[in-house]
Amino acid sequence: MDIREYVIEKAKAAKEASRYMNCAHSSTKDNALRAMAQALMDNIDNIIQANSLDMEKGEKTGLSKGMLDRLLLNRKRIEGMASGLSKIADLQDPIGEAIRAWKTPDNLTISQIRVPLGVIGIIYEARPNVTVDAAGLCIKSGNTVILRGGSEAVNSNKAIADIISSAGVKAGLPEGFLQYLENTDREAVKVLMRLNEYVDVLIPRGGAGLIKTVVENSTVPVIETGVGNCHVFVDESANFDMARDIVINAKTQRPAVCNAMETLLVHSSIADKFLPYLKEGLDKYNVELRGCRKTAAILENIKEACEEDWAAEYLDLIMAVKVVDSLEEAVDHIYKYSTKHSEAIITENYSNAERFLNEVDAAAVYVNASTRFTDGGEFGFGGEIGISTQKLHARGPMGIKELTSTKYVIHGQGQVRK
Repeated sequence: MDIREYVIEKAKAAKEASRYMNCAHSSTKDNALRAMAQALMDNIDNIIQANSLDMEKGEKTGLSKGMLDRLLLNRKRIEGMASGLSKIADLQDPIGEAIRAWKTPDNLTISQIRVPLGVIGIIYEARPNVTVDAAGLCIKSGNTVILRGGSEAVNSNKAIADIISSAGVKAGLPEGFLQYLENTDREAVKVLMRLNEYVDVLIPRGGAGLIKTVVENSTVPVIETGVGNCHVFVDESANFDMARDIVINAKTQRPAVCNAMETLLVHSSIADKFLPYLKEGLDKYNVELRGCRKTAAILENIKEACEEDWAAEYLDLIMAVKVVDSLEEAVDHIYKYSTKHSEAIITENYSNAERFLNEVDAAAVYVNASTRFTDGGEFGFGGEIGISTQKLHARGPMGIKELTSTKYVIHGQGQVRK
């Protein structure tokens, strides 16, 4: 079977299964999610063994530390994946929810209700936890899913997909509700991107290159997820201890994820005191700083930032630093370089906080908190399918409601239009 036939066969199976997932009872979906969670726990050793093959290959091929961290699965992370499925099962089922209802002058009763999107294709890179998150959220929202992970995690993804797919079917979900594309040839993605007959929406999760490729080449509708050039602006009124804690967390807690901070903006009136205080904390994590000329004049032995640094998503322990003279200059810088993911201000000034919230255009805007909270789990969604940085249909962390559409249900008593 050639690649095109292989992908079409998988897509057909997902499409057929979607007819049944569309009307699956809430209890069936929830029981399946809990069964899948238990299956992950029962197979921790098998998953770790498969993951070790990917880790070994990744080290040999020179994957960065950040990418290896994304790829790694251990007992704690697998337990977290299983817990995520259980949390999704505990959420209220969005399908069938009436968003609004009214009566027309002709005495028709019209309701707008939530329905599944249908068949969702997820194209992602070296994060095998996405296999579980995507499947769980799609199941809860009544969708079927086609997963195509990166070659870096092929052994991990296949092991996980086989385990949860089998558990889901045994618990009552239709055969074919989860399709995993084992073929890592790029041609498989090209085929998937043009299967409008079978696939309702594609969601790419990964680096800028992957997202750009899908957005520019897909004929299937795409929900664009976030490249994260995230900023933190430390205003002149900021509490130094709070600001330092937030910046260190936003940059170092998991530097290889899209909601990690990449650029720090500091008000010039506090830069002389705050930047040395901050650097002392960042040095413990070996963060490389690349600063503007004003920053370099305050901090010795740091690299001078170039234009590319202001637009970079490093996904590493590297941070660009710029000294600005005002809130306006900070907002202007963010406007120019932001990917509209997550932006934060650290301030004790209420007016400045409100101006920042109103003037900064991003999926998530923070006052006095780390950008690392832009996450479906942290927002109480049970997980996320991705973080949308576009404005149509969904924006920000996408949970189960963001994986639905609507339809109008009309009840009459024999009315005909005059």
